[in-house]
Amino acid sequence: MLIIADKRIPEQAKANLQQYSEVLWLETRGITEESISGHPDIFFCQTNRLLFVAPNLPEVYKKTLSDKNIHFVEGSKSVGSAYPAVAAYNVVVTKKHIIHRTDITEQSILNDCSYLQQINVRQGFARCSLLPLNDNHFITSDEGIYKTLVAEGLTVLQVSAREIILPGQSYGFFGGACGVYENKIFIIGSLAHYPGGEKVISFVSNLGYEIIELYNGPLFDGGSIMFIG
Repeated sequence: MLIIADKRIPEQAKANLQQYSEVLWLETRGITEESISGHPDIFFCQTNRLLFVAPNLPEVYKKTLSDKNIHFVEGSKSVGSAYPAVAAYNVVVTKKHIIHRTDITEQSILNDCSYLQQINVRQGFARCSLLPLNDNHFITSDEGIYKTLVAEGLTVLQVSAREIILPGQSYGFFGGACGVYENKIFIIGSLAHYPGGEKVISFVSNLGYEIIELYNGPLFDGGSIMFIG
């Protein structure tokens, strides 16, 4: 298994994450805005069958994936310098749904997920804003996504984004501070420092998840932690 994470997450979180598997530390320059330039969910999208990467992902990372025999597909849309062109790969895919602002979604992702229920939301940063869990359960820090998913009959916990750190921005997103692998939810930060943390713990514990807090500090939006393979 290969983990992909932003190189700029807190040092203690980096050290703890590396205990679970090899980590590909992502950083880019001159492609998009600095605050999200190392975010995996800006350059990668995992569907149920494929790993999609932006064509302007630096070649060194494509080579690393190839060297590790990790199959990937390059999309047709490059990550842009500003919203919404920066968010074409920031898509949530579950076993039943694809959730995104579909007018900006990379077309090859839509094609691959044509068998899933498509849920269109107004937030292009869907993956940053939304953490998908088992059995049609979700956690989101975006009110619009919350209302849309609840209207679809899905179970959603709405949380605050205001206390989540994203350097260079006023605040970050809950999904961007997390990653899920099997029955573990990895959080860049501690829920003890997060208003509503107890609600999050109760919500995910009832679904059978174990929480792994990667450092003892405020939640930090690193653009999601991705687990490949």
